[in-house]
Amino acid sequence: MRFLWLLLPLAATALSEAVNGSESLLWGTYRPNLYFGLRPRLPQSLMTGLIWFGTNDYQSISKARHACDQEDGLDSYTWTKYDAREGGVQVIKDSQNNVKLTTEYLKVPGGEHGGSWAARIKGQPLNPDQPSRISTIFYAGIDGLGGIDLETDEDENGIDGPVVLAGSSLELDDFTLRIVDDPDNTGVTNGPHAKAFADRIDKTHIASFRIAPGTVWQAKDHILQNILKRAQDVIAPYRDPAIGAPDPSFVLQLSDEVYTGSTLYAIQKFFDGPFQFDIFFESASAKQKLSASTLGEGIKAFTTAYDARFDEVFPVPSSYQTSDLDSLKAFSKAITSNLIGGIGYFYGTSIVDKGFAYEWDQDDEDDADDDEEHKGARLTESKALLTATPSRSFFPRGFYWDEGFHLLHIGEWDNDLSLEILKDWINLIDENGWVAREQILGEEARSKVPAEFQTQVPTWANPPTLTMAVTAFVNRLKVAGLGPSDQDLGLDFNMGSQQEVMSEHVTSTSLRSRYLSDPGLSLEYLRSIYKPLKRHYDWFRRTQRGQIKQYGRKARSRTEAYRWRGRSKDHVLTSGMDDYPRGPPHTGELHLDLISWMAFFTRTMRDIAEFIGETDDASAFIVIERATLDNIEDLHWSEEHQMYCDVNVNDEDESYHVCDKGYLSLFPFLLSLLPPESPHLGPILDLLHDPEHLWSPYGLRSLSASHPLFGQGENYWKGPIWVQMNYLALSALYKTYGAREGPYQERAKEIYAELRKNVVDNVHKEFQRTGYVWEQYDAKTGEGRRSHPFTGWTSLVTLIISEKYY
Repeated sequence: MRFLWLLLPLAATALSEAVNGSESLLWGTYRPNLYFGLRPRLPQSLMTGLIWFGTNDYQSISKARHACDQEDGLDSYTWTKYDAREGGVQVIKDSQNNVKLTTEYLKVPGGEHGGSWAARIKGQPLNPDQPSRISTIFYAGIDGLGGIDLETDEDENGIDGPVVLAGSSLELDDFTLRIVDDPDNTGVTNGPHAKAFADRIDKTHIASFRIAPGTVWQAKDHILQNILKRAQDVIAPYRDPAIGAPDPSFVLQLSDEVYTGSTLYAIQKFFDGPFQFDIFFESASAKQKLSASTLGEGIKAFTTAYDARFDEVFPVPSSYQTSDLDSLKAFSKAITSNLIGGIGYFYGTSIVDKGFAYEWDQDDEDDADDDEEHKGARLTESKALLTATPSRSFFPRGFYWDEGFHLLHIGEWDNDLSLEILKDWINLIDENGWVAREQILGEEARSKVPAEFQTQVPTWANPPTLTMAVTAFVNRLKVAGLGPSDQDLGLDFNMGSQQEVMSEHVTSTSLRSRYLSDPGLSLEYLRSIYKPLKRHYDWFRRTQRGQIKQYGRKARSRTEAYRWRGRSKDHVLTSGMDDYPRGPPHTGELHLDLISWMAFFTRTMRDIAEFIGETDDASAFIVIERATLDNIEDLHWSEEHQMYCDVNVNDEDESYHVCDKGYLSLFPFLLSLLPPESPHLGPILDLLHDPEHLWSPYGLRSLSASHPLFGQGENYWKGPIWVQMNYLALSALYKTYGAREGPYQERAKEIYAELRKNVVDNVHKEFQRTGYVWEQYDAKTGEGRRSHPFTGWTSLVTLIISEKYY
């Protein structure tokens, strides 16, 4: 009982946030690491998943599909349409099992616990001329206080008809789950020894399990062990080759054993040819019964509305010429849907080492505590995070450096959803101002990460891209007429008008833009994130500061210089550009990309301060921004190389420029820090547009093709094309250098049009060829490389098509 009372405040807080702020976002496909997994945004909750395998042979069960894995060799899996508040449609092509699976998911609002939902799993042969025999297993487990019971009558030989589960949890209250077959389904009824198994053929089989709290994510292991254990006994009489083995469909079945006090239930079906079945989650507080027609009609209405809204939000302007407009639109919808359908909810501990530092970082003043008691990796308290994931198969967790780009795209589709995610990240900022660059929360998340990358260090940073999301939000407010010039920032807004807006905005469309419709809400939100974000900003300025007075350096500001802590000899993981050439590590080095990010961060803080009426802070940020921009010129511009460069220190303790032509060289341009009349803009555009260096028919290369390290080593940031960096370049060309008067305006416009088409055409072509978008693209051929699907920042192509830049 004491344990229950300890959990009540946590549950109450989570429910309060869900009810008051985002009821329509409580449920979702928030287990993106699975091909199809649902859960609510609650630490201890109901979790569901889908497993399938072929039954043409006994070997297929060893390759049962569940968690997204590139080794599964699926032809493709993609949300063709997805909205976080309404539902979605996903298509999975699995040629090894000759099945095309379609998962349809529909949210049904109502009640007090996030509403109800329905899902339909459909299958059909990819090749109609070949057998398509599939077993599916849907499971549901309570990962905390609560329980599930089987309401359908048990039968040791399986169940005919629907399966009904009744459950309850502290956070969700009472609910039911119904799994219902389509009447036209055909089971496996023929095969070797069919008569011996007649009592169990063409039935639904179940099993239940008592598992420890926090281990529902291991459901697949429990379920497959149950099937294989039973199979060993069943197949024993058929060991004689002369007798022959039974059909796998008759053997690879769940045990139909159900235990009281179970927290996990699995429901297994067998199909021969096309099939479909429905899953209905009905919240008791909603007091509504869902049906096949509810789901069918709802999905049809959803897809029609989705297509219309997508054309409105992400149109294809006439400036983009294509011979296959329908294919381009379908592609754009898919990568947007996969980004939003890839949002996950994570809860758990992380691993932090407060005392770790490389030798070139050890003499600096930072937040690491040198006391022995603080050294070594330790688990933190549990935290929660709603976050878009870069890759469902390879990076199913939160990444700070990726998230800012994700939120640019998400914010265009659903402003308020992007703010929910942003607020979760802001809540991770600790009392010192630090937030870990990777959010590996809980054992399930850690199971996908090599041990050497699990520990986070509180003196290590990452590019502060969350500031881009804040800037984008402030810009949307200004477009909506809610800028500081239109409101008295010194007065509190009338809360009555806020309630009126809330009561009027009851549709999913209006829920996406409440903060753009109500000045009170928007101001309250910005004020709520300002202090922790400023603490984060101060942490950057304190812990990542570089040295100026030493090594004979001259600069107008004595304070604004920066270097990434936590770099190793060959990598600067903290910069986000892992293996990009940097020169040897040294206490005195200065990094161009970081000082550029800090100039951008300062500009963002100035924008927020001005918006919420923090005039003294805004004035201070203006001074810091000017000093930072001056020091970019004084410290990082190389007149000899006609480019911006990193700075290092040689064996004689002399400062020198490290000039490796690539993305790094472009940073003041990429973040629009240079004025359009800057004399340095011309050389930057020359470098960018030179095919001997960064320019390719597929996008900008990360490292010059003429660099001796081009394509060498692990070749991660030594040539390959990255979409998010091309997006930054296109944004700068479109919104700044092609839009404002200056000596390079026309050239910027020309480069923009050519680069935009190169990037879009190549990513689209590779999607058509491979079924996926990729983490990066080959610098010589444009072919997709590394993890896939990578519908994190690669999905920015949708914004590039529709010319939506931050």
